Amino acid sequence: MSTAAPVAPVTPGPSTAADERLLRPIRRPSAGTAGATLVMAILVGLGVWSVIDLGIDLPTILGSLGSAVAFVGRMFPLDFPPLPDLAGMIAETLAIVFLATLLAVALSVPVSLAAARATTRGRITRGAARTLIVLARAVPDLVLAIVLLRVFGLGPVAGILAMGLHSVGMIGKLYADAIEELDDSPRQAVETVGGTRSQQIWSAIPMALLPQVIATGLHRFDINLRTSVLLGYVGVGGIGLEIADALRSLDYQRGMALALVVLALCIVVELVSGGIRAAILPRPGGRSARTGWIDRLLDRPTARPATEQIHAPWSVDRFRRVLSVAVLVVVTAGSLWKVDLDAATLLGGIAEIPSTVQLFLPPGFGGSAGTVFADLLVTVQIALAATLLGGILALPIGILAARNVVAGRAVHTGFRLLIVIIRGIPELILAIIFVVISGLGGVAGTLALALGAVGLLSKLIADSLEETDPRPQEALRALGASAPQVFLAATLRQAAPAVVAHTMYLLDTNIRSATLLGVVGAGGIGFLLLNAARINQFEVVTAIVLLMVGVVLVVEALSMWLRHAVR
Repeated sequence: MSTAAPVAPVTPGPSTAADERLLRPIRRPSAGTAGATLVMAILVGLGVWSVIDLGIDLPTILGSLGSAVAFVGRMFPLDFPPLPDLAGMIAETLAIVFLATLLAVALSVPVSLAAARATTRGRITRGAARTLIVLARAVPDLVLAIVLLRVFGLGPVAGILAMGLHSVGMIGKLYADAIEELDDSPRQAVETVGGTRSQQIWSAIPMALLPQVIATGLHRFDINLRTSVLLGYVGVGGIGLEIADALRSLDYQRGMALALVVLALCIVVELVSGGIRAAILPRPGGRSARTGWIDRLLDRPTARPATEQIHAPWSVDRFRRVLSVAVLVVVTAGSLWKVDLDAATLLGGIAEIPSTVQLFLPPGFGGSAGTVFADLLVTVQIALAATLLGGILALPIGILAARNVVAGRAVHTGFRLLIVIIRGIPELILAIIFVVISGLGGVAGTLALALGAVGLLSKLIADSLEETDPRPQEALRALGASAPQVFLAATLRQAAPAVVAHTMYLLDTNIRSATLLGVVGAGGIGFLLLNAARINQFEVVTAIVLLMVGVVLVVEALSMWLRHAVR
């Protein structure tokens, strides 16, 4: 008689969050999910209505081909300025953008510390900081530039302050979110040994947050570089001002040559900053998965016994840390010299702020309330239509750019390069081109934003698909599922909440951008806003800004609810 071998008891190992998600039973759609689906369907319906009402159709687009050919003929030959002049324009633009981003980072750090639960206990302080972040994001940088130009006059100072203050809305939010996601055990350890609140914060948070600080600052630098072109239309210096002057005089050869320079500059900055962000941000697999000198650059020297080493040695990594700080100081000093920023001008302008603010109060419509609300509706329609058209184009491009969806390296690399090129074109340049081709109005603004949306949304979709958990996909393949079945049932289903969130973010962004593109005649309330500022109807400027802030806050609240509902 054979005796069965004893079976060892199975001891369950530690389960991860991903394991728990896989073992979690499939839930039926909740009321929140059904409501979110209904809201998304309504938004799609509004997008379709906006496309129809704005007159965007195939015959209109085909009818503009003749104008497009004529425009291309007027562009060539491109007229580049002399190399020394071009180098000076580029240097001034980069100096303005660098100082604006540096100012934004410097202001965002204390604001984010006040807005994060982990570093601020008072609800009033946190609420005030969060409100400041929302307001900074809601008020367009163009409006801030108009106000500050009134204070400081034409030149780069207003642009630096406008982009810097507006950038706090994005950078401060991302920093605050990053602080709340940090491991709180180092701060708790300092608290346990009797450290004060400030000691807890400054000993545990800065080094852990430093990669996020650098990466977010680089990302905002990309955005501010594109924004600087727009601010040239209201008198801020750099390449943007030169493009505005050329296009106002219908000198398309010079204007489009400079636009091509901006495109090349944006692509180079995007590639360089993207590489740096990829090198310093944590990769999947924990800290041990990160290698390279940048990781060591961000680390404190390892503590040694006092008898062995009193001072940190001058290693290669320490030299690089010092060199990085020195380069930052030199670039800051060079940028200040290039824009000719001095303390007397800055303090003199600050003293004029109270009297300037009084010009914008109280808000009023100046007898043009009907026109304001009609243009506001057009602005919202442009944003809805551009989000819909951009989403339709971005979804297949984002899918083809995802490495875990498309096996062919040439395919996903090619589409990634396409995304980078599209992202490098400032939307203002696209709007100018479409205004010349299709005429003034909402069609030009919609097409410009829709094409610009492809660059942003395609990248976000591709990244979301690549970040999905591969184990459900592998399980379906093991069961014999085809590639389309694996993609639809596992990959796309996991990425769906992120795609919804990114689409709502795009709608939010397009509402702001539609306002700004109106400056060049691309439809919406932007032209009315700029015209009111030019004829000194500052109360109308304030009324328009308040309306736009209200619309942006409504969209942001709806976006937050949708992200929570589809989770």
